[in-house]
Amino acid sequence: MTGATRALRTIAVPSFTLETGEVLRDLRQAYHLDGTLNARRDNLVLVFHALTGSADAAGDWWKRVVGPGLAVDTTRWAVLAPNLLGSCYGTTGPSERPGEAFPAVTPRDQMRFAALLVESLGVRAVALAAGGSLGGMVALEWAVEFSGRTRATVVLAAPAAHTAHAIAWNVVQRACLDSAGDGGVAIARQIAMISFRSEREFEARFGRAADREGRFAVAGYLAHHGEKLAARFDAATYRTLLDAMDAHDVGRSRGGVTCALQGLRDVVYAVGIPGDQLYSAGVVRQWAMQAGAEYREINSIHGHDGFLLEHEQVGDILREALRAATRSGAARGAA
Repeated sequence: MTGATRALRTIAVPSFTLETGEVLRDLRQAYHLDGTLNARRDNLVLVFHALTGSADAAGDWWKRVVGPGLAVDTTRWAVLAPNLLGSCYGTTGPSERPGEAFPAVTPRDQMRFAALLVESLGVRAVALAAGGSLGGMVALEWAVEFSGRTRATVVLAAPAAHTAHAIAWNVVQRACLDSAGDGGVAIARQIAMISFRSEREFEARFGRAADREGRFAVAGYLAHHGEKLAARFDAATYRTLLDAMDAHDVGRSRGGVTCALQGLRDVVYAVGIPGDQLYSAGVVRQWAMQAGAEYREINSIHGHDGFLLEHEQVGDILREALRAATRSGAARGAA
């Protein structure tokens, strides 16, 4: 099962120990690398995908942000986008082990798994780590784990720990999967789409209009997105990634969120989206203050999905972060 059209690269991971202590064996990690690592291997940009995304940032979900001449210019930067542990787009996940109970994974596990990939490339420190939603959780874990080895981090539309409100959305989606298995993926996706988009967008785009079948137009929209995901995703993968999001807590085993965030040594950009129904701008602003991070906003009618759709604004923030990473690299080189 794949969401990308370009050929993936892979590395083999003989064994990997999860936060729970459980050991996974004979794994494969899939990724895309766009651009070329320089001789110093200090131009790597690490990009993490969201819940149902793939490793194909440059060819798919951030194709207007990552590429030659774009905000993350692949003629200068080498952009590494791994497929997260537990996903179904090339990296070993539950869809490849039917009949087996795939263990619970966390964003911290996903971050540490990606670190094996970075290490395999001979890279000690990355210029920038970035991601949105689940990818933002993984990016924040990366910033904390590798503080001093990540010159800049951009965390878009993600909390420092999963909130009760966000967990509630996942509880209902999980109930759909429990009731109907793979058949519940479409319904779960419809629920998710309500949280991903804003009331303002739904009113402006659909209002009370009807489609050709006489349904409310918004009902057809949700059905379409549900069917699209059901065609490319499976229930076991969806559940694994929902569980990973619910497990997110950057302060776990680090003395709490504030303690974990105050240990950050590199520049971090926390990006909120007013109107985000999943992770409010206030939630993002709060952890930014705890971390002493730079706070930025994306203004979007779309709500949470603004980090995927507002390419110019996202690009501007990533450019700013890369400038900061370049300054930091120059300062370290001069030290």
